[in-house]
Amino acid sequence: MTTVAGKPALGSIAARLERLPHSRWHVKVRFLIGAVTFFEAFDQLLAASALPVLMKEWNLTTGQATFAVTAASIGMLIGAIGAGWLGDRIGRVRTVALGVGITGLASLAVAFSGSIETFSLFRFVQGLGIGGVVPVAATYINEIARSDKRGRFVLLYEMIFPAGLAAATLVAVWVVPNLGWRAMFLIGALPVLIAAALPRHVEESPRWLLARGRTEEAEAAIARIEAQVSRATAEPLPLPAANVTEETGRGRLGDIFKGRYLRRTAVLSGLWFVAYYVNHGISTWLPSLYTKHFGLDLTTALVYTLLSNVTGLLGTFVVAMVIDRMGRRAALVAALGGSVLSLGVLALAGATSGGQVAVFASCTTFFLYAINAGLYLYSPELYPTSNRAKGAAFGGLWNRLGVIIGPVTVGAIIGAGGSLSLVFAQLAVVAAVGAVIAWFAVETKGRTLEELNS
Repeated sequence: MTTVAGKPALGSIAARLERLPHSRWHVKVRFLIGAVTFFEAFDQLLAASALPVLMKEWNLTTGQATFAVTAASIGMLIGAIGAGWLGDRIGRVRTVALGVGITGLASLAVAFSGSIETFSLFRFVQGLGIGGVVPVAATYINEIARSDKRGRFVLLYEMIFPAGLAAATLVAVWVVPNLGWRAMFLIGALPVLIAAALPRHVEESPRWLLARGRTEEAEAAIARIEAQVSRATAEPLPLPAANVTEETGRGRLGDIFKGRYLRRTAVLSGLWFVAYYVNHGISTWLPSLYTKHFGLDLTTALVYTLLSNVTGLLGTFVVAMVIDRMGRRAALVAALGGSVLSLGVLALAGATSGGQVAVFASCTTFFLYAINAGLYLYSPELYPTSNRAKGAAFGGLWNRLGVIIGPVTVGAIIGAGGSLSLVFAQLAVVAAVGAVIAWFAVETKGRTLEELNS
């Protein structure tokens, strides 16, 4: 084992993680972290499912509805910033557990809201948890994955997120018309049960422990992981590689804006903004467009919205199968190009019926969900362990800005009497800008996290 000053070097921990065959331990961890991510996604989309009912129940204006939707997004933006720092400071697992607890408790509070003001306040608090959990959870999954299959491993985990979005819409199809919107938020409080159990059942990232100088804890954690994998496979573990590149980096936030990391951060920020501007510009308003603009009943509107989430889930699966072969940059460019094509056709066709919008919006989400999942894989790859959560969370900051500005822009166009063709045309232009930005992305496929950041 490689040592530095009598202590195991970072490379030794990385090599020991890299040599682990896929096993029940990987499945267990991905399931537990995935359960967290599932409910974070579920909670994120609750407002969109409740919005058509709330607009009637509380006689909301378009401005009030926009505020209700964006309150959680503002919380997510702030949560992403704080969680990035916490994830690198107190650990990946503890940060995720904290965020999950906040999300669940806030969802319970939303369920008992009596006005749009209290609804928006508790959605803001809920957003703090959601915004913090998702990038840090993705960072953890990246750090336990092997480099040769990291894309598939992480993206199959990321499928949990669109599954949560689809589940929120599917449950809403029955729950909202029959039990009311408050019942949806009571269901969204279930993650509280996961928060306390998570640190007891998921090992902290050995890479993070070692980067923090907690060498003995890192050794103990990797030894426990190796023991579980060995028992699961019933075979001796392969020997770790003799020479593994070591990382550099001191863990200061300013480092992600210096040297080679400046380009990575700039490209990543642009991609996150574009992906979520377009995604939420569509998804937030779809149920209300179906009911208010096309006169569809609530159940039909929610079924159409579910269709978009299902195709998004399919898009995530497809990109998981191909991204380790075609690479991150090519996958991002292709998916953004597909988004431009789908939105452009919808804009030119004139968005004349709810069914037409449902078909092309679903084609768009096929590509958008692939982009979003790909970015949760790509972001942690670009930064050293000491700065990985902060770097990934900074990308999350830009996606929150997209989440806020996208729906606000669409709401402004609709509120001013603009056509749906204009709505979809401006989304297509933004997606085209993203495709250009993606050309400048650094390729990361097949390389260890240490190789990428040495």
